[in-house]
Amino acid sequence: MKHAKPVPQTPWRVFALALVAVAVVVVGLLVVTNGSDSKATDSETASSDSPSSTAKGTTTTTEAPYNGWVNPKSSGTMWSQKVPGVLTFRGNPTRSYYGMGPVPTAPKILWSYPQNGGMCGKSTDGSGTSTWCGSGWTGNPNVYESNGKTIVSFGAYDYAVHWLDYETGADVISPFKTGDIIKGTVTTDPDGFPLTYSGSRDNYLHIIATDRGPTPVELWKLSAYDGVQQVWNDDWDGSPLIIDDYMFEGGENSWFYIIKLNRGYDAAGKVTVAPQVVFKTPGWDAELQSNITDRQFSIENSVAITGNTVYFANSGGLVQGWDISTLKSGGTPTRTFRFWTGDDTDASIVADKDGFLYIGSEYERRNARSTEVGQIVKLDPTKPDNPIVWSIKDQAAGKQGIWATSAIANGVVYAATNSGRVMGIDQMTGEVLWQKNLGSQTWGSPVVVDGTLIEGDCQGNLNAYDVSNPKVDPPLKWTVKLNGCIESTPTVWKGRIFVGARGGQFYAIGD
Repeated sequence: MKHAKPVPQTPWRVFALALVAVAVVVVGLLVVTNGSDSKATDSETASSDSPSSTAKGTTTTTEAPYNGWVNPKSSGTMWSQKVPGVLTFRGNPTRSYYGMGPVPTAPKILWSYPQNGGMCGKSTDGSGTSTWCGSGWTGNPNVYESNGKTIVSFGAYDYAVHWLDYETGADVISPFKTGDIIKGTVTTDPDGFPLTYSGSRDNYLHIIATDRGPTPVELWKLSAYDGVQQVWNDDWDGSPLIIDDYMFEGGENSWFYIIKLNRGYDAAGKVTVAPQVVFKTPGWDAELQSNITDRQFSIENSVAITGNTVYFANSGGLVQGWDISTLKSGGTPTRTFRFWTGDDTDASIVADKDGFLYIGSEYERRNARSTEVGQIVKLDPTKPDNPIVWSIKDQAAGKQGIWATSAIANGVVYAATNSGRVMGIDQMTGEVLWQKNLGSQTWGSPVVVDGTLIEGDCQGNLNAYDVSNPKVDPPLKWTVKLNGCIESTPTVWKGRIFVGARGGQFYAIGD
């Protein structure tokens, strides 16, 4: 996304059932973890193939805790047992969790923020200086539960990070002002530290403390120019991942970072950080430089982690996977996967329960490689020399391809294109099962919760479709009209949908 773009894991539980005679039956419940304090939940979000307790008097087997960074089986589940909610772009490290139902059935706007005016700010990009309003790509709100409250947090084009009350839309604490607009999605600390992580177009990646009373306090920031050869620009659009006190993040300066946070508390009980950059690497390589001469190598997607590999792509279409298995013991990450899509790949990589990757790319360069590879691709990273499982082309006239991050649910991949084409794709075969044309740009990522697909368009329509039978053309359930193009990705949480629009407002929508 260039400047020119508007851009409970349940703990172990043992139930002793005293029987009339001498028998005691112990039923074990599977624990799915990601090897850190921020574990993937399998209570309210368990997949259909997860083992569970069976009939009375039977015993199920248990599975050892996962020893790597992120258990691939956690794909599609809630990230943290300590902080229930959607805490980062697409909810979890595999970028595959969209919220918790129920989904509203006859929704209306319950509140909007701010009550007067709009969230607007002036910003300069390659097209000049203009006023930007509301929230845009990617703009996926965090919604999480903390200390008996549910909080909604997001960054917007008024330069600020906001924390709002779920029920009323009132500020929980004052907005935190950065130096420019915020296009990406903030991350809430998954281990319960009162910290929010946010990039901005002001050149900085910010760490913000929210335990200092009514005013948030910045504890640390990283400049896009600090100690690197800044190649493209200085935005931070990606939504960081925080796992086992490490932060993983890519920048539009074209570099990928791993940062040891060293989180803690001071004598007064206030949260502290002492970050150290422990690894950084260019988002490009010599081969890409020889193929792409415009040097558009920015990392604008949000990095994904599955197993012991962190994945990201860049605006030159280079997809990389780096092995981080020895990171905690002092080892250096090594690149184990390389794939070139041929064109700008800003959509985040999504990983499923088997470690397959789903990639969405734009179609702007129209070179031979992007024409051959296609714009929606499933990859098998265990076959680095020939990883394409299937691909789909989106190559009509004009600006084509994918800005939105695809969703995976119930055997279907949901993809939305720049031209407004929304597709349901068989996850195994790549067959396009059905498609709709919404008639305008769809940059917001599809959201699938409780058999409902939610997708916004650039005419201000937030649409819901019935995908309870996901492989047939889904009927429209309802539409809510908002003010302005809906570039941002919605979040569903317990009966409400939260999303911002380019008209300047942020909305809570429910029955």
